[in-house]
Amino acid sequence: MAMIEVAGLSKIYETPGGAVRVLEGLELAVAAGEAVAIVGPSGSGKTTLLNLLGALDRPSGGTIRIAGEDIGGLSAAAAARFRNRALGLVFQHHHLLPQLTVLENVLLPRLAGGWEEPAVATTQRARDLLGKVGLDHRLNHLPWQLSGGEMLRAGVARALLNRPRLLLADEPTGLLDQAATAQVAELLLQLNRDEGVTMIVVTHNTALARQLGRTLELAHGKLREAAR
Repeated sequence: MAMIEVAGLSKIYETPGGAVRVLEGLELAVAAGEAVAIVGPSGSGKTTLLNLLGALDRPSGGTIRIAGEDIGGLSAAAAARFRNRALGLVFQHHHLLPQLTVLENVLLPRLAGGWEEPAVATTQRARDLLGKVGLDHRLNHLPWQLSGGEMLRAGVARALLNRPRLLLADEPTGLLDQAATAQVAELLLQLNRDEGVTMIVVTHNTALARQLGRTLELAHGKLREAAR
């Protein structure tokens, strides 16, 4: 079963200097449960592609289907509902709110509305996820009291609160030291292996890319299989 089906995808930005073509006729197919790394030079459009897959931006042309749903033309409200229901997003900059505890930050997706699970069950799931990422002793800490690796792991727990079918990660180890990078890489691999979460990871980290099931290189607006 295909989790991601992208056909003829293009993205063009209009600037004072003229049109800038970032993606051009891009094709991508990812099976459910697959873990894919996307690599490429800075400015090649990796984050743009991830934003399109996450319904954070709209394509200029082509189609994007996630689990059979065409997301390219969703309204802002429908895109927000789609992200809250089906996606997990992990950012290089963790985007934890400084005034909230770790547990409260993980529970933030529930505030977006449309959450059917009882609050008690969601809170317990948040606690369980923080335990799974090794932060069960940090529930009531504020973000500034965490290390960089711990903040990112809290971001991963938040991304998993809605039981996503697809996890999109943008440079998840870009700001971490070697030890923290190894911890986060193992965590992502474990999630893919044990929970079957389909995963797209944009990264410059070649060691992380090699550990995922497939590596694609983005260049000149298109994807191609990368040598491993």
